[in-house]
Amino acid sequence: MSNQYSGWSLTARNPEVIEQLMPLWGFLYKYYFQVKTSGWENIPEGPVLFVGSHNGGLAAPDMTMMMYDWFRRFGTQRPIYGLMHRNVWSAYGSLTRLAAQTGAIRAHPKMAIAALEKKASVLVYPGGADDVFRPYTERQKIKFVGRKGFIKLALKYQVPIVPLIAKGAHETIFVVANIYKEIKKLNQQGLFPWMFDIDPQVFPIYFGLPWGLAVGPLPNIPLPLQITTRVCPPIYFPRYGEEASCARLYVQECYDLVVNTMQKELDLLYLGID
Repeated sequence: MSNQYSGWSLTARNPEVIEQLMPLWGFLYKYYFQVKTSGWENIPEGPVLFVGSHNGGLAAPDMTMMMYDWFRRFGTQRPIYGLMHRNVWSAYGSLTRLAAQTGAIRAHPKMAIAALEKKASVLVYPGGADDVFRPYTERQKIKFVGRKGFIKLALKYQVPIVPLIAKGAHETIFVVANIYKEIKKLNQQGLFPWMFDIDPQVFPIYFGLPWGLAVGPLPNIPLPLQITTRVCPPIYFPRYGEEASCARLYVQECYDLVVNTMQKELDLLYLGID
């Protein structure tokens, strides 16, 4: 794969490819997931850092439906990039080429910085696999597991954070449990493939398509359940800049504010309150 499509470049994004995918995404949006959405008026002008809660296994259908909503509202020319986990780039071959053409880049600080410096918006899911494979019993929980890199990024580059939440996407698979600790004990002689290391401390058991019962972070086909998405009002912090991004206690305060705000919004979404 050429460097252009390796996730280390901003040049792979191709509006023409996105336009070609819009009819398929539109079908999924209208008929397969019957998406309901709100809050798009909350997006301010200029670059922003979108921070989402991941749902529904590696398929993450709410993410794709959010992308479709962005493109149909703002067109394919307004630049936005999404951070995608480093191991996905090495595991899925030609699929990563398509992802890169729709705006996916490596989940690495220097790529997020490059996008923001070009005045593009960036989409990040801080919880990673811990979030996307959280158990079904935690489907109503924001789970960022203490990762604060996105806060430092927003503070240093002085961009607002716009939270993205969803209801229904986490029901498209049924995650029973995370058996990372048990599998780790059995992995001393390298018994498992790359999937073992897709993210720290994640090795789920789940029911879903096409496997029925799946063990490990395997790709999945989401069930055709209704998804509701919401773009929350932007979050602005009292202080920005290099010094603010290096102040540990202040970064923690900002992180807590984002997580608590998103949790309240998600609670309201599950209660059906606008």
